Amino acid sequence: MVTLLKSNKARMFKPLSVFLALRYVRSRHGNGFASFISASSTIGIALGTLVLIVALSTMNGFERELAQRLLSIVPHAELMSVNKPISNWPASVKQVQANQQIVAAAPVISLTGMMQHKTRLKALEIRGVEANLETLVSDIERYIIAGSWQALAKTGVKQQAQGIIIGAGVAKKLSVKLGDTVQLLLPSSSASLSKATGGSDSQQIFAAPIKRHVQIVAIFKFGGTIDETLAYISLEQASEIKGYQAGEAQGIRLKVNDVFAAPNIAREVAYNFNHYVYIMDWTRSQGHLFNDIQLVRMVMFIVLVLVIAVASFNIVSTLIMAVNEKQGDIAILKTMGTPASVIMLTFIYQGLVNGILGSLIGGLLGVYLAENLAAIVMFFEQLFAMQLLSADVYFIDHIPSQLIMSDVYITVITALIMSLLATIYPAWRATKVEPAQVLGQL
Repeated sequence: MVTLLKSNKARMFKPLSVFLALRYVRSRHGNGFASFISASSTIGIALGTLVLIVALSTMNGFERELAQRLLSIVPHAELMSVNKPISNWPASVKQVQANQQIVAAAPVISLTGMMQHKTRLKALEIRGVEANLETLVSDIERYIIAGSWQALAKTGVKQQAQGIIIGAGVAKKLSVKLGDTVQLLLPSSSASLSKATGGSDSQQIFAAPIKRHVQIVAIFKFGGTIDETLAYISLEQASEIKGYQAGEAQGIRLKVNDVFAAPNIAREVAYNFNHYVYIMDWTRSQGHLFNDIQLVRMVMFIVLVLVIAVASFNIVSTLIMAVNEKQGDIAILKTMGTPASVIMLTFIYQGLVNGILGSLIGGLLGVYLAENLAAIVMFFEQLFAMQLLSADVYFIDHIPSQLIMSDVYITVITALIMSLLATIYPAWRATKVEPAQVLGQL
């Protein structure tokens, strides 16, 4: 008697629609086909949720690597002189650093040329930098694998040995090593050409390339095409090649506190700069990588949301079969005066069970896989003796992952909304059952 009273008391606090929905869910396990359709919808929603969380985490990981690794070498922004060089670059650096959004600034002179060793040639982008200041705006020193970055500070025009730091790809292409001497072939600057022609029209004269013998004082290995195209020389050497005076530089490199706001920050700094400059930032040179990541993120989100939507359609099939099977129950409930809203909520709750289970299972598994994705991929790479990303082609050699909980919330909520929408039509159909017609057939 006491047990019966407790049971009735518990049911009093449980809405009728919830009570009926749970009864129908439990009774569904006896029907093999209905149980299979129901399980397939749950599994489909779980898989879609899982894969979407892992995919978004992977895209977040690539964004993080882009910001922290690639942009540690690529300048966040540069202010490059339009006509004449920037005079008194130390004062300009101090002026730029007065902006609170600028982390550091350093002078730079940009050159393009060819490096020759014996019969081999390699095109290069050469940066003339101040060795000590460059480490404030770039992490290039971390990637030195032979020699020393500070060796660049000990070489210059006045020293006999003019030094250069090259990438591992350049060293491999030219078959050179630390300590070897190579020749640089550089285009003549307008200043030096004017001196050579006595101020006459230099366009009518073929300018012979500037030749410089330099010694390899360090080799860096970063990954990707940067290793095959980039080299560093001292600012003093670059100034002599360009024909600049002491204290002059071609541009100022900037390191900002928010890489994704670099275009706006560079524009703000340039407007207050006391020199006519071009405004350049990483979105022009490497922005395609970020755009590709955003495009892949959007496409994968759309595709996987459609996968979740298709899985949710199985809920429609499950509920329609449930409505057809429970027509007698619905007719009896309606004759007893049960409101249509209660009947509709009964089947909505029944369908939501699949969505809630699928979303929770997929969300938990997705979080686990996203947190351990790098280790899992490494295990399969070792198991099958393969490598998904090559450091010679890309700037990383592993699959990065960064889990952001807002992505998990958005994915789970999207799956639940899809599941809810899938239950509305079958639940509405249940309210249209005619008691007299159904009971007359019993």
